[in-house]
Amino acid sequence: MARRSIDTDTVSRSPDGHEEKVLDKTHIEAADFSRVESIGIDAALDRRITRKFDTHIVPWLFGLWLLAFIDRSNIGNAKIDGLVKDLKLTGNKFNIALTIFYVPYILVDVPSNWVLKYFGAGRYLPALSIGWGLCSTFGGLTKSYGGLLAFRFFLGLCEGGLLGGMIIYLSMFYRRHQLMLRIGLFYCAAPLSGAFGGLLATGLAQINYHGYKCKATDICSGEESANDGLSMAVDFRGAITVLFGILTTFFLPDTPGHAKFLSEEERLGAMRRMKLDAHGATATSDVEAEKFSWGQVRLALLNWNTILLSLNFFAIITPIYSFSLFLPTIIAGLGYTRVTAQLFTVPPNMGGFLMVLFCSTLSDKIKARGPIMLGGCCLAIIGYVMLLAASRPVVRYGGTFFIAAGVFPSSPAVMGWLANNLAPHYIRATGTGFQIGIANCAAFIATFVYLPKDAPRFRVGHSINIGMLVLSLILTSTTILYVKWENAKRARGDRDDRLALGDEGLLGDRHPSFRYTI
Repeated sequence: MARRSIDTDTVSRSPDGHEEKVLDKTHIEAADFSRVESIGIDAALDRRITRKFDTHIVPWLFGLWLLAFIDRSNIGNAKIDGLVKDLKLTGNKFNIALTIFYVPYILVDVPSNWVLKYFGAGRYLPALSIGWGLCSTFGGLTKSYGGLLAFRFFLGLCEGGLLGGMIIYLSMFYRRHQLMLRIGLFYCAAPLSGAFGGLLATGLAQINYHGYKCKATDICSGEESANDGLSMAVDFRGAITVLFGILTTFFLPDTPGHAKFLSEEERLGAMRRMKLDAHGATATSDVEAEKFSWGQVRLALLNWNTILLSLNFFAIITPIYSFSLFLPTIIAGLGYTRVTAQLFTVPPNMGGFLMVLFCSTLSDKIKARGPIMLGGCCLAIIGYVMLLAASRPVVRYGGTFFIAAGVFPSSPAVMGWLANNLAPHYIRATGTGFQIGIANCAAFIATFVYLPKDAPRFRVGHSINIGMLVLSLILTSTTILYVKWENAKRARGDRDDRLALGDEGLLGDRHPSFRYTI
């Protein structure tokens, strides 16, 4: 059977050759979806659609992820600011408080992606932020170890569906080789939050009002007042998150068909270009028309891309989490004072921020994810070797720059890689949720790699992270080889027999015309 492969970034004219019509309506009715197939998409229209998505969607996702990462990781700043002493966190209690966050976080990843489209992504994602913002706000009431555990548990429950949800959400709007840059544009908020969180923690640590000292985390503590026994329990960051979530609800569209900032021509064109980019992986241009089935869940979980890239993300996220949570502790171990250690977390995180932007742009330009990960892992390994081998604090501090520059770009790369190689919606939603769930199991390792007994050199923790990065190098190389092998078989027509199995629209990314990203 003859097939014509369509390049991912090529935008086609209307298949019937008719001139494009100027459409005046302000929204798309259900009956209009049949017109998607006849809409023409020239380069100017395509650029206009992309530009509007960039300005109306990505900034809001950046804000949501920035606030999420600040709320999640600022407990690392609080540790060196006296949280352990104030709440009497003896032994491994602090590490357990870190770990419990990830229990609900992992469990909700896949089901959250399943219901994303049902509730409407433009409302669901902001609702999650409102939930964890409320947790952070009332986290100021925490005065005990048990309260800290409860606070971290509910914070993880509310944040659990956010990352996978944002990946799936972006994949509804952008073509596959536009996706990596947009993931990078919001994910760069992770290292930026480390920089901003360090500055914020330094400022908050100076607040001391009538015996009540505000910690860098969402907890304020102090001796009870002799007058009324009340404690200061105000967390400004939680309130900001709630307000931002409410505001975001009014601006994020659920799907391209609901984007009020697009003209009808642009909406139809946005759906049409996603159909072209699917290369036979979906039978419809409208993501809302896709239905959930357990067969798609099976296809997602049995895909070699899902298995390899989930394990790869597990390997990558171990150094990312341990770096984010323990960087202040690592720097303090170099001999710097508490305030200096807080401030010295800023430059490495800013370097990571810039590298995420650079590598995401480069990845889309070369239409490849694996090479970016290979380079990132090598940089991070150099950084950990510097921390292990060097004796001068300035050299060891320099190693943290290499780590940030290597691990932070690798995370959006591995997520974007799997999102590129799974289709349609529910296969991608299941695989992405599974990937993030498996990856976050690494938190049970990451939160215990830097133990007090190993201070100040933390040789065991650094060695574990080097091992994880080597594992990522192996898995990345294996995935690249597998993808090249599978694409070659499809190019030779060795997978054309799948077209005789029934409805082509049910094949998803197994369709012979679909090409995996390297």
